[in-house]
Amino acid sequence: MTFDLTPRAPQRLPFWPDILLDLRDALPDGPEPIYIVGGAVRDALLQRPIHDLDLAVPRDAMKLARWIADHFNGDVYVLDAERDVGRALVETPQGRMVFDVARLRGEALLDDLLDRDFTINAMAVSLKDDLDQVIDPLGGEADIMAKLLRRCAPGALANDPLRALRAVRQSVQFGLRIEPQTLADVRNSAAELKRISSERLRDELFKTLALPRPVAALRVLDALGLLPTLIPETVALHDLPQSPPHIYDAWTHTLAVVEHLAGIAATIQYTRTDNTAASFAYGMTAIQLDRYRSQLVSHLEQQWPDERAHKALLMLAALLHDAGKPAAAADGRFIGHETIGAKLAGTRAHALRLSSDETHRLKTIVANHMRLITLEAAPSRRAVSRFWRQLGAAGIDVCLLTLADHLGTYGSEFQQDDWLMLIERVLSLLEVYFERHAEMVEPPTLIDGGELIRMFNLKPGRLIGQLLELIRDAQVDGEVQTADDAVRLVREHLDKRGAGE
Repeated sequence: MTFDLTPRAPQRLPFWPDILLDLRDALPDGPEPIYIVGGAVRDALLQRPIHDLDLAVPRDAMKLARWIADHFNGDVYVLDAERDVGRALVETPQGRMVFDVARLRGEALLDDLLDRDFTINAMAVSLKDDLDQVIDPLGGEADIMAKLLRRCAPGALANDPLRALRAVRQSVQFGLRIEPQTLADVRNSAAELKRISSERLRDELFKTLALPRPVAALRVLDALGLLPTLIPETVALHDLPQSPPHIYDAWTHTLAVVEHLAGIAATIQYTRTDNTAASFAYGMTAIQLDRYRSQLVSHLEQQWPDERAHKALLMLAALLHDAGKPAAAADGRFIGHETIGAKLAGTRAHALRLSSDETHRLKTIVANHMRLITLEAAPSRRAVSRFWRQLGAAGIDVCLLTLADHLGTYGSEFQQDDWLMLIERVLSLLEVYFERHAEMVEPPTLIDGGELIRMFNLKPGRLIGQLLELIRDAQVDGEVQTADDAVRLVREHLDKRGAGE
């Protein structure tokens, strides 16, 4: 087969960030070509924001990465010394730009493009020449216009089964239909995913869960048999029937919760539109929670190690929130900080090589996903304080998941009054966390554990924690305001305890 590597003008001119134009103008003269490759070319043609630029050179990739970092006062990292791959991180007025510089895969540019996953990612632009001219030997632009996702070569997915997951994600992300033979290869890759490292599976899963509508990708992954390898805990949910008050079976309910959680997140974001909040449920969410919009947006935009999106972790919690229900004792009710579902979440977090902080957050969300429902209609100051002291920032996640779980439970049959009361409960909790934190969540320390041990001749242990909790509860209720008040309260408690009361 003959491949045409002649640069040509595409149907729509690519849109490049200013920093790339600055880089082109600053490059020293030299005979070696430098190619922009991969997703950056695709995104430029789609006129999407570009935050990552892949560059390919015949040799000395690390040298170019260092030059870029030095020129823009950025940082440089060696990603793969053996394969000559480096990364330059550069801060720009529009945010951080990542330059990944690699040696060409093979002897020439064509070898590099043929070795890529899909045609939409197998286009190139010569950085030293006209940036409006695209090198497209595999017809990637035509596939973009046809909204088609096509493999670059027959062995593209067999060589790297992770590309099967990437195919699903990018088809949803860019609104593409997977070409039939590529789709067959995706389906056939299910068994081969087991040989992919946990870290690569995790990173692709998090990119998928961070999509604006992750449920669309989850449905495709499930239909193609890929989801069990990623999240085996979802398999049992398919066999669980409807259980009142749920109007759906367990798996349909889980997907509905994920969908509503993404919808609530979109409603909170600054990018929401009138259509985003068009329904009664989302509209009232936007109105009621708008008071804490900036705090909620900041919460959802947090990142975990290696830039894993917090939103993706929250979606994973939604996928696992009912995973413990097959066991008779795990009906989802709040039981301390542990449910069978939380243990399963911990197992999945370990398998995905999540950090200890991510694992703790995931387990806390899943274990407490019914906690808000178990609070009395008008919870006491002490109950609200304990909610936030025990959950911390995870309490925000629990609030959002609770809203999504309610919509996923009742569907179109939900009662507007019940929804308004639930939002009001969430709002009252958020008010305490965001506005009265020092008063009700973390009141000032009046006396510490060491002082209790010395003053009352106690031994270190659980009792000290119980006494400190007793003091905090009394502070929240306004019964204790000074250190002397705290000492008096502890003395009274110990006297009663000693008396057997």
